[in-house]
Amino acid sequence: SKDMELKSGTIDCIWNGFTMNGREDNYTFSKPYVDNSIVFVTKTNSAIKTTADLKGKTVLVQADSSGLTALQDEKNKDLVASFKEMTQVPDYNNAFMTLQAGAADAVAVDIGVAQYQLEQRGKDKFQIMNPPFHTEQYAIGFKQGNQALRDQVQTTLDEMKKDGTFLNIAKKYQLEKSVIAD
Repeated sequence: SKDMELKSGTIDCIWNGFTMNGREDNYTFSKPYVDNSIVFVTKTNSAIKTTADLKGKTVLVQADSSGLTALQDEKNKDLVASFKEMTQVPDYNNAFMTLQAGAADAVAVDIGVAQYQLEQRGKDKFQIMNPPFHTEQYAIGFKQGNQALRDQVQTTLDEMKKDGTFLNIAKKYQLEKSVIAD
């Protein structure tokens, strides 16, 4: 529905965690502002350290998420085929409770969500596997051809980056490590 609302003029842009990769021809985008790497999270005491270690394991991912899209990417076909099972869950709270209970081996999740979950649930309970298995960038999507609005918003974002406001907002949500510098 977001595409229909954008085309009809009901909304002016799509912003909330909007991945630009693979959509470049469908929208007029701002400059990318956040790296949204997709990672696996395991329990701290897990022997799973690499994607190869996920062979025969149960992996959770939130339905309709960037993590699911990444796992469905052709380049990750062999990785997913190696899993014992890939289960879609309704939300990441459910995924992390299931992981903590030992009913799953890993969660595929956006790096920002992973960092938030670790902060909320205790960094001593979970670990983020490095490197990320997929990377993408967030940008603001405008109706194709709406360069004027894109430029107006981009100018404001550039000013916010220059005066530190952008980084302060990113820090509030613990995303400062994911900010893409110009």
